[in-house]
Amino acid sequence: MDRKEIVAAAEAYWDAHRDAIVADIAKLVEIPSTEDLAAAAPGAPYGPGPAAALEAALEIAEGMGMAATNCEGHIGFADLPGETETQLGIIGHMDVVPAGPGWTFEPFKVTEKDGYLMGRGCLDDKGPSVVALHAVKCLSGLDVPRPYTIRFLFGANEETSMADVTWYLENYESPAFLFTPDADFPVCYGEKGGYDGCITSAPIADPVILDISGGVVTNAVPGEAWAVVRADAAALPAAERITVEDAGDGTARIDATGVNAHAAWPERGISAIMLLANYLLENGLCNQQEREFLELVQSLVSDTTGAGVGIATADEYFGPLTVVGGTIRKEGDRLVQTMDSRWPTSITAEEITAALTKLTDNIGATFENTLLMVPFLVKPDDSEIQVLQDAFQFVTGDTEHKPFTIGGGTYAREFKKGASFGVNMPWIENPDWVGGEHGPDEGVSEDLLKTSFKIYVLALAELQGLKIV
Repeated sequence: MDRKEIVAAAEAYWDAHRDAIVADIAKLVEIPSTEDLAAAAPGAPYGPGPAAALEAALEIAEGMGMAATNCEGHIGFADLPGETETQLGIIGHMDVVPAGPGWTFEPFKVTEKDGYLMGRGCLDDKGPSVVALHAVKCLSGLDVPRPYTIRFLFGANEETSMADVTWYLENYESPAFLFTPDADFPVCYGEKGGYDGCITSAPIADPVILDISGGVVTNAVPGEAWAVVRADAAALPAAERITVEDAGDGTARIDATGVNAHAAWPERGISAIMLLANYLLENGLCNQQEREFLELVQSLVSDTTGAGVGIATADEYFGPLTVVGGTIRKEGDRLVQTMDSRWPTSITAEEITAALTKLTDNIGATFENTLLMVPFLVKPDDSEIQVLQDAFQFVTGDTEHKPFTIGGGTYAREFKKGASFGVNMPWIENPDWVGGEHGPDEGVSEDLLKTSFKIYVLALAELQGLKIV
């Protein structure tokens, strides 16, 4: 079959099985599959919800005639045999984040409205996973050579720690190449390294800063921060994004309001910790020891490229390193600042640690690296990446959007060789009533799912034509 025939066959499959595809998505969405470690049990290591969704997904695969395996609730897989045992992989995840507030649709039910499917997991990642699974089923009926076995992996712990994949790779070999339908089109071929750290001051005697707090998580630009200091509130000046109020007993509370942003895109935010540190320093609201610590914090959070702490760098694939200072706290008589860096291949984790340790040593503070993930990269001219890109272009006619890298992380980085591949097309606007991943009223366009389905069928067929080892 040539490309046009493959895409035409995919179109016909979708039209004939559209209702079944939506029903399969609905079957999974109806299961609130959020992690619940307090209720973990044998066969349900991440709680009953993820275990139930995993079992339901495997039942769908078995109903397609695929041999399915449940790996003690950690993860599952279903195989479409090829001529060899060499595997092409697809991985989606059956766990979801909690529904949270703000929904106008029922979160754990698929509601169809104006060409959209609404419900938690319709976009992330139950809907795309079902679409990709049906693409495998469609391929099985086409007159296309299949030298490679296709293994569809169903994860159950993607939204928290990816312990599912850790378990899998301790017990099974990685597919030779794998993609996940849990990101954006056209194709993401690399993910920056992840580096978290913690700066802790020495014990501070006779403090001016009685308490301080900012941010919620390490991996985000903080939108709020505050401090209680020894000062006369009435004597403190006004400042943009700063409010000051009397806190009693000769103290003042200073609140800073910034703009939250994910650490992968820090340029979209305004650090409240930066605003607060600037105000405290400019108005002398600190002793010498606190000043040295705040000046280091200021250097860290005032430039998202890492230039302030000596780690600015960039490479041809990922662009510049980024850094944010996610949280600040007072713990006992010490000040504690966390950091998150997304780093390219032009620097090493050891160099980041050395640069930060040199700065903390200078002021008697300590630095600890608390999380480390190395950059994940498959070159954009790699044959597998080119097949995915070509399939996207052929189905959509879109030659404007090119392969890209991200600062975030997906399942793809955990495997021998992989990519993230759809289903989002972020340049297409949804109606205001359609929410995105992790938010209320999560939804996805049925047209987008149908287009993704045709892309996946073509990509799977043409990956079979590569020499993969």
